[in-house]
Amino acid sequence: MQTPSITHARSNQRGAFVIRRDGRQLGELTYTIADDRMTIHYTGADPTLRGAGAAKKLVDAAAQWARAENLNIASRCSYASAAFAGTPDCADVLAS
Repeated sequence: MQTPSITHARSNQRGAFVIRRDGRQLGELTYTIADDRMTIHYTGADPTLRGAGAAKKLVDAAAQWARAENLNIASRCSYASAAFAGTPDCADVLAS
């Protein structure tokens, strides 16, 4: 069994961070981009990854990418919003 890996795919103004293991998609964070803002719409992980921090890893990957791209993040996803609220290190990328 492989260790899950996170990949990123973007097409125009939409994108996703995806967790895969053994060729299966087990988690996903989806977003859109408008101007200099990344809006997270959905974050979810397969029940087999519960307790492994998989969804948080997706949020962290999105924040790292947004920071590198000089984007601000807004969230319409309840999980991502809660994760950002508990992560002061992400304050620099959150939209005001």
